[in-house]
Amino acid sequence: MIPNHPKQLLTEKLLSLLKQCVFSTKTLQQIHTQMLINSIHKPNFLLSKSIHLKDFNYASLLFSHIPLPNDYVFNIMIRGLTTTWQKFDLALKFYYQMKFSGLKPNNFTYPFLFVACANLSALDHGRLAHSVVFKNGLSVDGHVSHSLITMYARCGQLGCARKVFDEISERDVVSWNSMISGYSKMGFAGDAVAVFGKMRDEGFEPDEMTVVSVLGACSDLGDLNLGRWVQGFVVNNKMQLNSYVGSALIDMYTKCGDLLSARGVFDRMVKKDVVTWNAMITGYAQNGLSDEAISLFNSMRVNGVNPDKITLIGVLSACASIGALDFGKSVDAYALERGLQHDIYVATALIDMYAKCGSMENALRVFERMPMKNEVSWNATISALAFNGRAQEALLLFKSMSEEGEAARPNDITFVAVLSACVHAGLVDEGQRLFNLMSSSFGLVPKIEHYSCIVDLLARAGQLYKAWDFIEKMPENPDEVMLGALLGACQKLRNFDVSEKVMKLLLEMEPSNSGNYVISSQIYADLKRWDDSARMRVMMRQKGVTKTPGCSWIEMDAEVHEFHAGDSVHLYSEEIYKSQATHLLSQMALHSMGFQAWFEEVPTSIASIIASHPKRGLEVGLKSNLAYKH
Repeated sequence: MIPNHPKQLLTEKLLSLLKQCVFSTKTLQQIHTQMLINSIHKPNFLLSKSIHLKDFNYASLLFSHIPLPNDYVFNIMIRGLTTTWQKFDLALKFYYQMKFSGLKPNNFTYPFLFVACANLSALDHGRLAHSVVFKNGLSVDGHVSHSLITMYARCGQLGCARKVFDEISERDVVSWNSMISGYSKMGFAGDAVAVFGKMRDEGFEPDEMTVVSVLGACSDLGDLNLGRWVQGFVVNNKMQLNSYVGSALIDMYTKCGDLLSARGVFDRMVKKDVVTWNAMITGYAQNGLSDEAISLFNSMRVNGVNPDKITLIGVLSACASIGALDFGKSVDAYALERGLQHDIYVATALIDMYAKCGSMENALRVFERMPMKNEVSWNATISALAFNGRAQEALLLFKSMSEEGEAARPNDITFVAVLSACVHAGLVDEGQRLFNLMSSSFGLVPKIEHYSCIVDLLARAGQLYKAWDFIEKMPENPDEVMLGALLGACQKLRNFDVSEKVMKLLLEMEPSNSGNYVISSQIYADLKRWDDSARMRVMMRQKGVTKTPGCSWIEMDAEVHEFHAGDSVHLYSEEIYKSQATHLLSQMALHSMGFQAWFEEVPTSIASIIASHPKRGLEVGLKSNLAYKH
């Protein structure tokens, strides 16, 4: 046994080493071993260091060997479980264990307890703890009250959160941030902006957290002016344009539709991490700028930043929008290489991309190999089958999903998918049965999308009067999608009675939609009501409504080219037209005897147009031969 004085020196030396032990658990274990050999009992220091090293197993072992843990030991364990390991249920368990041990939780306990309750949405536990806080006079502690605001806000109790905030006698920036963030994250953007205004009025200067929360509210409100003011504040106060602030600015601008300003922020950022790249790529994809999203994804990889699952979801959405199948396949290969192919959200994005690019076999392959499926993945696959005309398979998959139990229960999106399948296959009775099943078996209230499917289903089946009767009996007002589908069916079946009622509603609802005027004009023309037909065209011109030009994409050599109707200024237009004309003609000649026979019947004049003017030939040749055949 070492004498007391040398033992004291050894204890001090080991504790000094412990403070410097920032590298590994192995070093910590060696110090622990020396303490055990020399009967030195300093479990609090060891536990604190194991939490710092994020070693959950070792920390749990140390805690279990402390015979009578005091409040400090419980507090650092609860803090570690909450902030280091995010094991919120265990943090709650340790809190109750602390109370049952006869120890009194204090102002170092409750902030982390309330964070745990917030993440577990454990409102009842949070309220019980709040009553103890109030009883023990701990409400005056800033950390406790701020975490209480967060807990109530995350549990959807914004009224309670605001009451706690209003009762804080001396607020600081953290108090304001807690309330603004609570409102912003829970979708109460207007309230977040109002509290921000009050904060400024009371002379508090926003910090980085304030800026990010307010920008999130601006995104939800589409308030571009306030968003620009916040950016000006960031610049004028020389705030660092880090990933946190920069990404929030990019997100705000993209959600407000100002992609140029978003890109300006992105380009000015000196250090761009994966979060920053994701904000810009996702912004492009969500605003329909798929080419830019794909190009930026390529730049991201060139710059040595590894895409994560958020990146892949964004770029796969872009591929789906323009049918960039080859590029989508390369993203699939990258996901496989990085071990992300089984992530439930990446896999769902892959299903969506393959389905929209027409590669249903690949979509089903991804779905079948998913180790776990949620409602989103089931819905994506059912929608994919419906979208690709495989209605019976969609209905069978819906049946399988219904039998899954709580793992994946059909929701309102599922029913939009199966009803769409019925629409495409003309399954009127089955569609109506499923519509009724929504409320009777699944307790779902039909939304406008479900009503639209039934109207479309009836209209396509020629039951126009029944479709109009269904609209009149709906509990909601019809929308433009529903009426547009019915108007299209009226035009096809030359039904003027229903179409006139629909036209009137549509022109009131969408006075700037060129399609409504064009279809209305055509319906009148079909009935030889030339004056009314001309009136629609004149009305369209008087209101300044113009037709949106058609747009298409061609993927060649892993690059996507975009064309608009009448566009002849594309840099590589001639090469692309010739290449596609040659490819189309060869496929028509070789694919099957049916295509060969079709091609042989193309008039010589048209064949010469295709050969000499591929751009016009692709259009004229196909259209003329259809007329020639009929």
